[in-house]
Amino acid sequence: MEDNPLLSLDDEVLPIFIFDTNILDKLQKEDRRVSYIFHFVHKLKQDLSACGLDLKIFYASPEAAFEYLIPQGMDEVVACEDYDNYAKERDLKISHKIHFRYIKDTYIFKPNEVLKEDGTPYLVFTPFYKKVRVLLENKNRDAFKLAQNTLIDEDYEGITKIDANGVVTKLPLSLESLGFEKIELNIKNPHAKLEDFKKYINDYKQKRDFLNEDAGSNLSVDLRFGTISTRAVLRFVFDLKGYDTEPFIRQLVFRDFYAYLLFHMPRIESQNYRYSFNGIEDNQKFEAFCKGQTGVPIVDAGVRELLKTGAMHNRVRMVVASFFTKDLLLPWQWGEKFFAEHLMDFDKASNVLSWQWSAGTGVDPQPYFRVFNPYLQSKKFDKDAKYIKRFCPELGHVEAKYLHDENYLFNNFIQGYPKPIVIYKTASKIAIEYYKKS
Repeated sequence: MEDNPLLSLDDEVLPIFIFDTNILDKLQKEDRRVSYIFHFVHKLKQDLSACGLDLKIFYASPEAAFEYLIPQGMDEVVACEDYDNYAKERDLKISHKIHFRYIKDTYIFKPNEVLKEDGTPYLVFTPFYKKVRVLLENKNRDAFKLAQNTLIDEDYEGITKIDANGVVTKLPLSLESLGFEKIELNIKNPHAKLEDFKKYINDYKQKRDFLNEDAGSNLSVDLRFGTISTRAVLRFVFDLKGYDTEPFIRQLVFRDFYAYLLFHMPRIESQNYRYSFNGIEDNQKFEAFCKGQTGVPIVDAGVRELLKTGAMHNRVRMVVASFFTKDLLLPWQWGEKFFAEHLMDFDKASNVLSWQWSAGTGVDPQPYFRVFNPYLQSKKFDKDAKYIKRFCPELGHVEAKYLHDENYLFNNFIQGYPKPIVIYKTASKIAIEYYKKS
C-alpha cells in the first residue's frame, strides 16, 4: 500500500487482483513464485481492509474478469504499465471493452521520456545512462499518498473463479484453491533489505561479482512484483550521503534500459536484433544443462542453485548464458525460456535482453566474439570453490584448484560427476566461426 499511485486516486473504487489463468495454467504446481505472490496479495487484502478498503481476487482470464465486472457499472480500469508482448496484447483487449488508463509505476521513466535529439530511442547504454543521470537529479521521487477512496459495495469474500465457459464459482481464499502447492519461503521486508544493503553499498562495485560475498541489495524480486516502489529505492540511495551509490544507481537504470528497449523493439522478445545465426538445436545437450550435469562445475552449480532456490547469482547468470549460447551452441531462446520457468525475479525485458547480450545477438556494441571462459570465471570469482561445492556436493572432496581446471576434469574420473560435455576452446572457436558466416 505504501507509495502506490493506484491508491492515490480519490474516487469510488473496486481494487482487484487477477490470478491470470493464461499464465498460471502453464506453470508447475510447485512454482514458488505463485506462493510469493499469494503471500503478498493476501497481505495487501488485509492492509486494505484495515483502512476501509478491500481487494476482490479473481482466478480467471483478464477478459473473463472484466466481462463479469463491466455490467456492474464500472467506467474505467487503471493499472500500472507493463511492456512485454503478452501484457500489451492483454491490455489492448481490455481497452476495447472499457476505458483503460496506464499509470507509470513499474520503472523510473516512461518509454518516450528519454530519447535522442532526433526523437529515436537510444540503443547503447552509456549515452542513455548519461542522459538519464542528469534527469534523475531533478526527478520527482516523492511518495504517493493514500487517498480517501470510497469502496464500491461488492462481494470481497474468498476467490471468484470464472472458467472458460463463464461459469462463476466462489473458492476459499487459499493457494490450494488455485491448484498450487504452498512453498515455504524466507520472505523479508524489502525496507529491511535496504537497511541491510546500506552496510555493504560501499563495497557493491568491488564485491558484487564474488560468489560468496553478500554485497547485493536482494531487491530484484521486490522490484519485479512491486512489493517496493522504484521511487522508494531511489529515495533511499539519493538520501545516502557519503556513500558510493553510483554503481547501484547504474544497475537500477539498466533495468529501465532493458524495459525501454523491449518497448521500442518488441520483436526482440523472440528474435535476434542482429546476426542470422541462432544456435543449433541439440536436445541431449539441453537436457544435460537443465539437470546441472554438463561437467563444468560453475555452470552446473548455477543451474542447481536456480532449480533449488529460484535464484542465481548475477555473475553466474552471465557465465551460464555464455556457456549455453557459445559453448553448447544452443538457441538463446531455449535458455531464456528455462530461466523464465524458474527465476523468482523473472522479468521478461531483463531476461530477454540479458540472454541476447550473452548470445551476442542483441543491441550491445560488443561483437559476437565475446565468450566467457567458465574456468577462468570460477577461478576468479569462486577461488576456493565454496559456491560450487555448496550446490554440487559430490565435488566436496575435490581440491578447489582442480574444479577450475578443464584438463583435470576431462582426464580424471570423479565419482557421481560427469566429464565436461564440450571442450571450451574448441567449442568457442566453432561458435565464432558460425557467427562470422552469419
